Amino acid sequence: MHFSIKREQLLTPLQLVTGVIERRHTLPILSNVLLTVENNQLSLLGTDLEVELIGKVSLENVKEEGEITVPAKKLMDICRSLPAESLIDIKLDEQKLLIKAGRSRFTLSTLPTNDFPTVDDGPTSLKFEVEQSKLRRIIEHTSFAMAQQDVRYYLNGMLLELSNNYLRTVTTDGHRMAVCSVSLELNDAISEKQQIILPRKAILELVKLLTDQEANVTIVLGEHHIRATAGDFTFTSKLIDGKFPDYERVLPKGSDKIIIADRQALKNSFSRAAILSNEKYRGIRLNLENELLKIQANNPEQEEAEEEVAVEYTGASLEIGFNVSYLLDVLNVITTEKVRIFLADSNSSALIQEEDNGDSSYVVMPMRL
Repeated sequence: MHFSIKREQLLTPLQLVTGVIERRHTLPILSNVLLTVENNQLSLLGTDLEVELIGKVSLENVKEEGEITVPAKKLMDICRSLPAESLIDIKLDEQKLLIKAGRSRFTLSTLPTNDFPTVDDGPTSLKFEVEQSKLRRIIEHTSFAMAQQDVRYYLNGMLLELSNNYLRTVTTDGHRMAVCSVSLELNDAISEKQQIILPRKAILELVKLLTDQEANVTIVLGEHHIRATAGDFTFTSKLIDGKFPDYERVLPKGSDKIIIADRQALKNSFSRAAILSNEKYRGIRLNLENELLKIQANNPEQEEAEEEVAVEYTGASLEIGFNVSYLLDVLNVITTEKVRIFLADSNSSALIQEEDNGDSSYVVMPMRL
C-alpha cells in the first residue's frame, strides 16, 4: 500500500471514523482503523462491535493498493498536528506504516486486517430516503431526553417510528419525554408501523454525518441493525432489543389550562431562578394567575429567587413544581418565538409545544416541593 493524500482530505473522515472507536478496549485491534486502498479510493473503517462507520475518499496518487489496520487516535493526532495543506505520503513497509509530510517522518505499528471485526448486517426489511435536514431536526429535538445509564436499557436510546406518511423520534428517561415527527413519503407502502430503538452512541455519531442540508440520507432497516448512507459515509449500528414504553399513553390529554408565553423571556427567567435552586434537585415553583406566571426558587442556604413573566392565560390559579433543568432543555430546542404550555393540576405532567406547530411535543413530570 502506497499513496499520497492532502491533510484536509484525510483528517475529516478520520475524525468521524475515530469517533465510534472506543479508547479503552480489551481487544487491541478495536483501537485501530482499517485502511483500504483500491480503485483509486481510500476507505476508512472504525467499529466498537456495536457501531460501525466507513468513510471514503477519492485518491489521485495511488502507487500501490492494499489494506492494513493502524492505531486510529495516533494517526488522527499526527494528521491534526501537521501544517494545513500538507501533502501526506503513506506507505506500508514490512508491517509498519511510514508517514511522511514535509520534513516530518512517523512510523506506526500495524495489525493484520484478517483479525478486524465488522458489524453483521443480517437480512434487511425496509429501505427509504429522507432529507438530512429533516432527520437531523427530529434527532436534535429529542436526543436530550434519552436516559444515560438506566437499568431499563431500552430507555438509553431513541425510538424511531416509521409509518407510510411520517418518521418520528421518541425519547424518555422516565421523568420527561420528547416526541418529534416529520412528514415522509415512502416509495413502497408498509402494512403497519415499524419501530426500532437505536442506542445512545449510535444517535450521537449519526447526527454528525447529517451536514448537507439539501442532500438525502438513505436508511436501511434490518431485524437487528440499521444502516444509513450519507454522502461518502456508511454508518451501521446494532439495535437495542426491547419494548419501548407506549408513548401515546404518556401524552397528557384534556389539560384545560393553556398558557402562551414568549420563549426567550421564559427561558431567561428560568435560567436566573435556577441559580438559587437546590443544586441536587433543581426544583422551582410556578404560580399561575391571570396573565402572569410567578417563578420561585430556594435552596438549603435559605437563598431565594423570584421572577415574574407576563403570559397569555385566563383561568383558575395553579401552583406546580418542576425540575428547572428539564424545562430549560425543552426551551433550548424549541425554535418558535412563543410556546404553548398545557397544564391540568399540580399533580399532572405539563405538555409543551411550539405555538403554531404540533409536530413536536414535550412532556415534563411535576415535582413535589
